[in-house]
Amino acid sequence: MTLNWTDVEKKWRSKWEENKDFETNPNDKPKKFITVAYPYPNSPQHIGHGRTYTLADVHARFYRMKGFNVLFPMGFHYTGTPVLGMAKRIEAGEKEILDGLRNIYHVPEDAIKTFVEPIKIADYFHEEIKSGMIEMGYSIDWRREFTTIVPGYQKFIEWQITTLKEKGRIIQGSHPVGWCPVDQNPVSQHDTMGDVEPKIDDKNFLIKFKLGDSIFPITTLRPETIFGITNLWVNPNTIYKKVSVDGEEWIVSEECAKKISFFEKKVEITGEIPGSEIIGKTATNHDGREILVLPAEFVEPSMGTGLVMSVPAHAPKDYQALRDLKAKGHELASKLEPIPIITTEGYGSIPAKEICEKMGVSDQSDDKLEEATKELYLKEFTDGKLNDKCLQFDGEKVQFGREKIRTWLQENGHLEKFPVLENAPVRCRCGAECVVKVLNNQWFLNYGDEEWKGLARNCLDEMNILPNNIKTEFVEVIDWLHERACARQQGLGTKLPWDKDWIVESLSDSVIYMAYYTISRFVNDGSVTPENLTKEFFDYILLDKGDVSLAVSTSKLSEDVINSIKKEFTYFYPVDSRHSGRDLVQNHLSFFVLNHVA
Repeated sequence: MTLNWTDVEKKWRSKWEENKDFETNPNDKPKKFITVAYPYPNSPQHIGHGRTYTLADVHARFYRMKGFNVLFPMGFHYTGTPVLGMAKRIEAGEKEILDGLRNIYHVPEDAIKTFVEPIKIADYFHEEIKSGMIEMGYSIDWRREFTTIVPGYQKFIEWQITTLKEKGRIIQGSHPVGWCPVDQNPVSQHDTMGDVEPKIDDKNFLIKFKLGDSIFPITTLRPETIFGITNLWVNPNTIYKKVSVDGEEWIVSEECAKKISFFEKKVEITGEIPGSEIIGKTATNHDGREILVLPAEFVEPSMGTGLVMSVPAHAPKDYQALRDLKAKGHELASKLEPIPIITTEGYGSIPAKEICEKMGVSDQSDDKLEEATKELYLKEFTDGKLNDKCLQFDGEKVQFGREKIRTWLQENGHLEKFPVLENAPVRCRCGAECVVKVLNNQWFLNYGDEEWKGLARNCLDEMNILPNNIKTEFVEVIDWLHERACARQQGLGTKLPWDKDWIVESLSDSVIYMAYYTISRFVNDGSVTPENLTKEFFDYILLDKGDVSLAVSTSKLSEDVINSIKKEFTYFYPVDSRHSGRDLVQNHLSFFVLNHVA
């Protein structure tokens, strides 16, 4: 006899549904609350989803076999802009996305015709993913299912975001963010092609030199090296722009002019000048020294301002470029010598010269310069000390002196921040290349707050994270996290309660949603309506704040219903096991920890 395994699967799925085996309510058994990152329904499940959800299901079934009362629920994350970008591309008849829908996802033609409406895309793939989960036999309590745009969930998010603001965790101010210039929205991992999180490097600084009546702005990661500048580099083959920036005339590359237009500055291109015409001129340093401008073809117009300051004692590329010019008999370059400003054990006075010679660097186009630069920069940062040419910073370790010099230059009007996208190019799902934009009067989650970070670190110490080595990644992420935009002006989602022009963004409304699973079944069965979900209701159920009588009076629910929901939350919470992909450590999973401890 040959078994038909498909029939066997159907048989047991029917029995599980008939017996309501996975519908879990509080009882007198010990519980396990197992959750997994809910999917974003803009495509069918891929193998990564299958692995993550199957591991969670196996975990749930394992604990059921051990006698635990296991809750394993599921929701669907509609929030954000990905389906908006898809809908625009479909409406425009973009061949690549239409071919993918037809030939890879096998979406029926009549469904594709409706995909000009973003919600239709999400609804279609929601059902596609859910049916796949059912076919896989996942032991999910489907009574608790919700999407992030249903009214009940939106009430929950309104409460969450208001509570964070009341606690001082949400602030308003100016901060650099990844930005889509077409959609006019901040972007995060879920909004980009390939799910790439835009990484903002806000340790990049702009130092201003004077070139006649113009500003010659140059970006650097190492403001401490300003004391060792011998010359400035321009690319002789680049046409630079004269740009009015907040009333000052800057000379920068065309690419830089576009970048700074997103920095909340008043920018206007007023003219241009070939790089070859700048060579031989001098620019005035912060201390009044006249610094010579020399040619270097390694200078990329797309990097920084398209201009570079040269510190040949400590920058291998600068040392080699100056050496190459001298070898060609360049008269102006022949007069320049490196100015050492950092003393580092294991190196002499000109460490850039030593490392170039050690690695056998041939010229300024040699690929070995990248390795030489990384090695020397790290060594000087960790072990280097500033010398007496650095004025009052003499004797400071580089890793501490850098910040002090940055502050000193900024206070004296010579330096400002110049944030860049360090993992560029990053593309929005609409196809546009993302940029860095400095947003004013934007709402941010203040993840840079050290007290909040401390609470998260303490929580991590109490958590078991598998595999164990990932805990280090959590610590690193929490260390570098800073203010993060929590709202945008387009997309699906929940409006900010106090500013209806803004919508809570997708990595801010998906951090404590596991708590809503304990409430959603009461909303789904009609025992509770969204109108019943008041602030006092959530305060009492989730924070044990206030009392039942206040929750009853504001929600208009009976005390019995509120007590049932309170019992549900108290029994199942906290989450016992959270399953996800490793790629979410850098955002969602770290935010999950931070928002729970808030």
